[in-house]
Amino acid sequence: MAENKILEELRAKLTDSLDENNDFLRKEAERFAKEKNAEGVAAATQLIVEIMPQSQKDEVERLTHLDGKRLDEVQEEIVKLINEKKINAAKDLSERLYKKILLDYSEGEKAKFVSLRNPFEDNLYQLRYKTDKVLNRTPFDFGTMITTYAYILVETGSPLDAIPVLEKAMEYNPLDCGPRFELAEVYKLLKNKRMLIETTKETLKVASSPVAIARCYANVGYSLTDMGEYDDAVAFLTASVIFAPHPAIPYELRDIAERKGSPIKQPSRDEIIEVMKKYDIEFGPNEDVVSVAAQLSANYLMEKDIPNALMALKMTYNLTRDEEIKKIILQYDPKAEQLVPKQEPVAGEGRPDITQTVNDKPEE
Repeated sequence: MAENKILEELRAKLTDSLDENNDFLRKEAERFAKEKNAEGVAAATQLIVEIMPQSQKDEVERLTHLDGKRLDEVQEEIVKLINEKKINAAKDLSERLYKKILLDYSEGEKAKFVSLRNPFEDNLYQLRYKTDKVLNRTPFDFGTMITTYAYILVETGSPLDAIPVLEKAMEYNPLDCGPRFELAEVYKLLKNKRMLIETTKETLKVASSPVAIARCYANVGYSLTDMGEYDDAVAFLTASVIFAPHPAIPYELRDIAERKGSPIKQPSRDEIIEVMKKYDIEFGPNEDVVSVAAQLSANYLMEKDIPNALMALKMTYNLTRDEEIKKIILQYDPKAEQLVPKQEPVAGEGRPDITQTVNDKPEE
């Protein structure tokens, strides 16, 4: 109902000029998006399509559809097939989707397509991956779509074939940890410990939540366990628990103790840091990640955009545990604080947390 009203209001403001109407509707769509008004965005988008010449409509249809379905609907069908254990059918459809993406959204001499999902990724991309090329935003999350195809390749016995596919997923969004974690799983399966560690080091440069950081450390810990580097493995697994507890870690530590034939010694924070230096791995979040999250927080607060400010503030707090940031969050959202589930104390850790996994499902 509200969307119909917005449609009427926008349509009443259109003129006889196609260019003026396009500019007006795009600005309105941006305004609605900033206000998180989904009905407004849908209305403006609908009108943009309505006023397009037929040739443009046909081209949009060609670029955004496969077999008459939108690409995101095709992705939903693939996931449904996977869940129904129809893996071969999922593979055929996912391969077709993958090939269409590469054909229609390939990088050119002056421009490239990116599937950045939120303001944090936009800003970190500009800082970390500077380019002179024009960045065109893809209509859908191609990084996730391509990673799904890689997952299917692994499940159907082709892990080596999955590697270049995952590298392509990272080209569309190098800030997404998803394809990087899947790549680490491939190297784990291939028993390539060197590349697993290298992949994890690169993932840590973009990890923006405690859970992502913890998974990185756990992956290195598992790898070092297989290599027989038990003391170093304990350091990484302990670091993983510091950032985000996981029920599998205690079992892994117990397995290490059994392999050693003696109890394991819990390392201190300083000892963990020293072990990590051997592998050229930092303890804690990447400085650029924290800096971008903090700057976004400040910008949104200046603009009085409290919902986006809170998301950026929570991300910053989760990465830093800065009590001053916590106070600001609680000013705007008194119900934000939640205690971390009780666990065995690890290196003096065990503090209250605020929405621990802010970036697990990035904001639209």
